[in-house]
Amino acid sequence: MELIKNITQTLIDFILKISEKIFPKKLLELEKKLLSVEIVLYIFFGVLTTLINIGTFSLLRYKFNLQQNLANIVAIIIAVLFAYFTNKGLVFNSQAVTLKDKLTEFGKFMLGRAFTMVVELVGCYLMFKVSFIPEIVSKITITILVIILNFFISKFFAFKHD
Repeated sequence: MELIKNITQTLIDFILKISEKIFPKKLLELEKKLLSVEIVLYIFFGVLTTLINIGTFSLLRYKFNLQQNLANIVAIIIAVLFAYFTNKGLVFNSQAVTLKDKLTEFGKFMLGRAFTMVVELVGCYLMFKVSFIPEIVSKITITILVIILNFFISKFFAFKHD
């Protein structure tokens, strides 16, 4: 785990060094705030989670001819479990040791994901029905909101260090 974090920090330092030469000071300050190891790893594993979700769905649907909704449910479960384990160990450095602590943390993570799923469903429904914004723009907007909410829920609720 430390190797991954060290490589990530080296990459961030490299990017910041280049940025110092091309970006104005204000933009560089914002970039420094956004380019933490935690955020970069969260984004990286979030992209992998999405690829696992889509890949699993495609494999189950098109290779094994599983029914559409069942393939989607299995893909989502696998993706959320992948997100839990990568976030737990590589992004937020879980300190849970006892079985009770681990189960509590897992429950909080799943509760957070259930909450943001409701936010996504309700948000998309409202944006599709109420606004004049194109569907895909609405979906992308809500998805970005959900990603940000998931980050803060994981950081300050599910994997919170006492």
